[in-house]
Amino acid sequence: MGNRTFIRPSGTSMAVLGLAILAAVACGAAGGKGQKGGGKKGPLEPTTYDPQVSLAPLVDKVSPAVVNIKTETKVRVPGFMGPDNLFEFFFGPRSNRPSPFQRREREQTRQAAGSGFIVDRDGLVVTNHHVVSGADEIEVQLSDHRAFDAVLVGSDERTDVALLRLKDAKKLPVVEFGDSDVLRVGDRVVAIGNPFGLDHTVTTGIVSAKERVIGAGPYDDFIQTDASINPGNSGGPLFNLRGEVIGINTAIVPRGQGIGFAIPSNLARQMIESLRSDGTVVRGWLGIVPQPLDERLAEAFGMKEPAGALVANVQPGSPADEAGIEAGDVIVQIGKKKLEEARDIYGIIANLKPGKTIDFKVVREGKRRKISVKIGQRPDEGAAGTADDGGGAKAPAGELGVSVGELTDSMRSRLGAGQVKSGVVVTRVDPDSRLGSSVTEGDIIVEVNRVPVGSVAEFDKALSDLEKGDDVLLLLFRRGAWIYKVVRL
Repeated sequence: MGNRTFIRPSGTSMAVLGLAILAAVACGAAGGKGQKGGGKKGPLEPTTYDPQVSLAPLVDKVSPAVVNIKTETKVRVPGFMGPDNLFEFFFGPRSNRPSPFQRREREQTRQAAGSGFIVDRDGLVVTNHHVVSGADEIEVQLSDHRAFDAVLVGSDERTDVALLRLKDAKKLPVVEFGDSDVLRVGDRVVAIGNPFGLDHTVTTGIVSAKERVIGAGPYDDFIQTDASINPGNSGGPLFNLRGEVIGINTAIVPRGQGIGFAIPSNLARQMIESLRSDGTVVRGWLGIVPQPLDERLAEAFGMKEPAGALVANVQPGSPADEAGIEAGDVIVQIGKKKLEEARDIYGIIANLKPGKTIDFKVVREGKRRKISVKIGQRPDEGAAGTADDGGGAKAPAGELGVSVGELTDSMRSRLGAGQVKSGVVVTRVDPDSRLGSSVTEGDIIVEVNRVPVGSVAEFDKALSDLEKGDDVLLLLFRRGAWIYKVVRL
């Protein structure tokens, strides 16, 4: 078998490490607008030392604002209760009393460690969500060995950012955020944190890559660095040579060396401001399902190149629906930001303020048009349905190599497709056919070449006009997701 690589958070479990030590910290920043006592306004002045000779002046400058975080979480675990006396141990319980050997839950305290950094002189600390998630007690220790109890102001699981407030804290050292957008691959960076509980460890390296997608969620946009990051560094800062925080160290590749990931400061700063003011993150919402474009899809939708986000579905009543965006549109620009890849739309929309009206540029049937959209507030995400293959009446679909059945109410319920108004269900797929690699059993075919199909008869009719060599554009609903596929007969 080949090597398997997993991305995991860089926090440290004290139970696993067996270390009875305080947790790490790091990184800091902020003192931006509206932050009480947040230090100087604007970026820090360039350091006067020569980084080629020593990084010590930089470390001396920022280390006081890097903190260790220790958490305790009470959990219930299966336990074992023995007999009350030796007689019952050897001969069992007397009369009808319950067995002396019973499984009972017992309470256990688990400790974990991480890092963080101070962004406000009155005690606001930034760290990762996964460092403090579910914690019953949080303690933060500074580099001068002062310790503070902390409370959670708010956290955001999707971006893995959390904000703490230290109790009875005043006049603390702070660090500020820099601009992560101006980072270049090859820029030197410094990480400070508590790997494996080793207090205030400093490592250095370069920016290895930007905009890394590691499967953490829709807002993946990580800075990759070869500055050594290990368990316990989670929540700690990644500094540029000006002493500004340009990332929050978050994840590692366990079997890799010199591969660590940090949340860009520009993304983190927006989350922190929202957490501070509202205790939660308020995201903009459009109400579409975007899909990446490849060359064949771009050609099918009248695009010269595969740049932008293809709208696979529009949620009824959403801001996109009310503005007139349609399935099959390709969004190429939002405000002044051009879309190169579909995944970029998640971050752009999330960072827009609900209620703001912004112009979208879309391509529809090969022609560009401008659509003004009033951004909504993102609602809670519901659970997506799970697809399942079903029976029903079957009909051959010619050279496509599939059989389809009617979409009944019971089938719609089984497939978790309550939002699909009409379509046909794929009940069988010939793996050697043209559709064998594009369609699976349980898929719902909603459109053929932009024409809705509501029955097996309509599906067959849509295919009857096609000839060998024609491209077929299908809109599918699969396991809660809307997908466009292009298949050549």
